Amino acid sequence: MKLNTIAPAEGAKKSRRRVGRGIGSGLGKTAGRGHKGQHARSGGYHKVGFEGGQMPLQRRIPKRGFRNSLGNRVVEVALSQLEVAAVSGMVDLEGLKVRRIVRGSPDAVKIILSGEITQALTVRGLRVSAGARAAIEKAGGKVEE
Repeated sequence: MKLNTIAPAEGAKKSRRRVGRGIGSGLGKTAGRGHKGQHARSGGYHKVGFEGGQMPLQRRIPKRGFRNSLGNRVVEVALSQLEVAAVSGMVDLEGLKVRRIVRGSPDAVKIILSGEITQALTVRGLRVSAGARAAIEKAGGKVEE
C-alpha cells in the first residue's frame, strides 16, 4: 500500500449540494428553502427553543426541587451499622469514614434508632436521637458529646 493509492470507499464521499442552478437540478428557483417566511430569507434566525410563539417546552414543564446551599448536610446512620464501624468499642466520625458508612464531608452525623445493638459501645462526637441513646445505654454503652 502506498499513500498515493489510498482512496475512500465507494459511495463514502457525497458531492456538494449545488443549489439555485436551474430547474433541471431539482434545487433551482427557491433553492430548497420553500416559499417566503423567515427561513427563506438570508439571515433567517430563531432563538434556541423558540416554538413559533407557542409556550416552549422548557416553560411548560413545572419547576421542581430546591437545594439549599446554606443548609446543613446531616447524614443519618442506623443503630445496627454501629457495630460494624466500632473500633475497640469506640464509634466516631473517623471510624465511620474508614468503614465507608459515611462518605464525603457532611456537616453532621446523626445516629437513629433503626435495628438493634448487642455490644457496649462508646459514641463520641456524633448526634444521637433519643431512642438510639436509650438503646445504646441499655446495651451498656455510653454517649459522649
